[in-house]
Amino acid sequence: MDALGPISLDIREGEFVSVVGPSGCGKSTLMEIIGGLQDPDAGSVAIGGTDLAGPRDETSIVFQDSATLPWRTVLDNVAFALEAKGVPRAARLEIARERLATVGLTDFAAHYPTQLSGGMRQRVAIARALTTDPDLILADEPFGALDEQTRLLMSFELLRVVERLSCSVLFITHSIQEAVLLSNRVVVMSARPGRILDDIPIDLPLPRGLDVLTTPVATEAVGRIWALIRREAQLAMGLT
Repeated sequence: MDALGPISLDIREGEFVSVVGPSGCGKSTLMEIIGGLQDPDAGSVAIGGTDLAGPRDETSIVFQDSATLPWRTVLDNVAFALEAKGVPRAARLEIARERLATVGLTDFAAHYPTQLSGGMRQRVAIARALTTDPDLILADEPFGALDEQTRLLMSFELLRVVERLSCSVLFITHSIQEAVLLSNRVVVMSARPGRILDDIPIDLPLPRGLDVLTTPVATEAVGRIWALIRREAQLAMGLT
């Protein structure tokens, strides 16, 4: 069975879009296609009206595992993407220091990943993703391995950073509340083969705090999304 069905998705400049759906619906596959890690059997991906193929300079990916290199300092980890592109050392370290400041880790530049908490390592991963000034950040369950308190702190940190830098985000998550809390829009996918069931605007002002989840807009969105996902999960398990 195909991982994905026909999908059409537009992400506007500076927009934060979350993707939710039942397990195995193809969320990560969609992200990998957009990021150039997989080739679609049909269709295309375009950024700024230009069709793309292969790995994208216009996108950066943050995975659930921070994927830091334990033998490199935090500063050198953040500079790694620029090093791979051949940027001279002095220039890449200057950019890396700027991005570390953006995520509040300036004082930890000389530390190694093993000296950091899980949340701090994810901040390193976010800083690394920002070094190439991407048009689009692809985040695949980036905080899924963190405890609830750290996850919330990191979610707000990411929201603050992308708002400051005006980049777009496609955020994959299993948490409906997290999606509503962070997003301008929440895209709900069907069971495999994944297709878009609904595209729900979240009309809440920024900056946001946890209190927004008690507003009528948020509670209605959470209920609507949960009803769609529950139905799809039941269909996939043959319970209806």
